[in-house]
Amino acid sequence: MSSRADLHTHSTFSDGLLTPTQLIDLAYRRGVRVMALTDHDTTEGLPEALTAAAGHPDLTLIPGIEMSTDVPGSEVHILGHFIDWRDEDFQRQLVNLRESRLGRARRMVEKLAELGKPVPWERVHSLAGEGAVGRPHIARALVEAGHVATVNEAFDLYLSRNGPAYVERERLTPTEVVETLTAVGGLPTLAHPRELDHLEDLLAQLKPAGLVGMEAYYQDYSRNDVQRLRALADSCELIPLGGSDFHGMGGPQQREPGDIPLPDEPVERLLALARERGVLERT
Repeated sequence: MSSRADLHTHSTFSDGLLTPTQLIDLAYRRGVRVMALTDHDTTEGLPEALTAAAGHPDLTLIPGIEMSTDVPGSEVHILGHFIDWRDEDFQRQLVNLRESRLGRARRMVEKLAELGKPVPWERVHSLAGEGAVGRPHIARALVEAGHVATVNEAFDLYLSRNGPAYVERERLTPTEVVETLTAVGGLPTLAHPRELDHLEDLLAQLKPAGLVGMEAYYQDYSRNDVQRLRALADSCELIPLGGSDFHGMGGPQQREPGDIPLPDEPVERLLALARERGVLERT
């Protein structure tokens, strides 16, 4: 089942392979009519995305972002929908986070060299293009260098949180990110929660901070996953949302824009909440 909405996508301005224009045109061809661009720690793709969306009068483009946070032993990602991306304080904070991401990527490349799996930093930077350098760019460089066969293998062997080339970076806590997004008018959603430990405890912390949604429909989530997460979202009075997390890199877990069973009803709830809070006009 495909959805008319996709609330989690990435472009070349973070670690996706398609420009915002290419991404929006692909999503539209696939029947998506409500979508969010949620690049990692950056909103620099939004001006192009909004221009491209204007060419499709029946498409609602939601200005968004995905921000990375830490809890002991794991990462937590928070999506922000309908953010006031022009807020100057918010942009300064994002610049600091991207600079931290760049330093972290350099240290990961150094670690790979120490492990006998060198990749040229110049190539990693080139693969990122105009976007912030991230682990997917390093993974692609590992594939190009012949050290691994696929991007997934690069993560499994070297770049995952417990991998030998992994490097921590400066992050906010999940609560701080939810509060930051709420302060710029955003509607925060917990991303891909299936693998998170102590999920109920985390939701109990984030709901009072302003969390409004949780992804229940995501990539390869099974019907049982969806039912469990949807029930948990309902019990916490959160909107059960979702997205493809499209990057354009292929692989068995990847989905095309809209290739998720996200129903219309929770999407309409999100739009109604945005209307109620006066942020829908940011689309």
